[in-house]
Amino acid sequence: MKKTTITVIGVGLIGGSIALSMRRDPNIRVVGYDLRQDCLDKALTLGVIHAGTTDLQTAVREANVIFLASPVEQIVATIRSLVEMELQPGVIITDVGSTKAGIVRQAADVIPYHVTFIGGHPMAGSHKSGVEAASDRLMENAYYVLTPAPGTPEEKVKQLSELLTLTRAKVVQMDAASHDQVVGAVSHFPHILASALVNLVAGYDEENAWHATLAAGGFRDITRIASSNPQMWRDILLQNRAPILKIAKDWANALEDVVHLVEQGDPEGIEHFFKTAREFRDSLPERKTGALPPLNDLYIDIPDNPGEIGRITTLLGARHINITNLQIRETREDVYGVLRITFQSQQELEKGEEVLRFFDYNVYKRT
Repeated sequence: MKKTTITVIGVGLIGGSIALSMRRDPNIRVVGYDLRQDCLDKALTLGVIHAGTTDLQTAVREANVIFLASPVEQIVATIRSLVEMELQPGVIITDVGSTKAGIVRQAADVIPYHVTFIGGHPMAGSHKSGVEAASDRLMENAYYVLTPAPGTPEEKVKQLSELLTLTRAKVVQMDAASHDQVVGAVSHFPHILASALVNLVAGYDEENAWHATLAAGGFRDITRIASSNPQMWRDILLQNRAPILKIAKDWANALEDVVHLVEQGDPEGIEHFFKTAREFRDSLPERKTGALPPLNDLYIDIPDNPGEIGRITTLLGARHINITNLQIRETREDVYGVLRITFQSQQELEKGEEVLRFFDYNVYKRT
């Protein structure tokens, strides 16, 4: 039986995770392409890909499906390069960029008749980067949005959707413009707000250093995405300008409305503002992976005894539960714990919670 060849262009966190998922099928051969040989060597050593090359033509010549996992601003340029190369008849090219309308439109202008392009966006991520952070479970239960252009053959969309079941993601279809509007609101614009809030507080802190001192707990949590890659978010915002500008105007109007309520001293109006937000927020599914990487944090009350933190990490380590960070909280605020443990995944968090509760620790999660 002839194997299906999958080529992944850009073997980092997302590309590497897709490659690992594809390797679940023994009839699939995964070829990696990257500009850097050391990245390919690492991917080979980790068993992420079967073969790797820095030559693009070599990487795609036998490919049945090509995943473009390069930065969003390089995707269109890569598509233009690919269509000049020798490709298999019927090959599917798909990308993983977080903006879609511009990519789908420009791809339609250059894709030849024997090639199918289908936009894609796996809505999963991690605070880590690089192929060493890749996981075949990264996209498990996450939404994987496909944005086929009008006229895309149904059998090709079905073929790609079936292939993506190897990622264990929930594959859905959406038109590219709707995708950009929705993701702009729930992912892109929150990054602007988080960074704007951090910059505002940083400015206040220059005049009064208590701002940074007290900016713990909830402030750090709601602004964590402000620590994201500046270059990547610059490019995403520039690629999704129209939806972002519309959302920004809607946001300005909403902020003006609530400021007016405060100016008027309207207690019913202010309470209604918070009540409607709470009702929608509380209706959101808790255990589904969305556009923003979830927090996998547990808060634990720990007795003030020597060696207590070591005991907790030993209990978790003995059960092969991986943790990525430990933090002793100096400001307890509304959380009755002083130790925060960050786990690699929701599954690891649930296993850790079960272990710690078994040993009578008081465990909390932010909701």
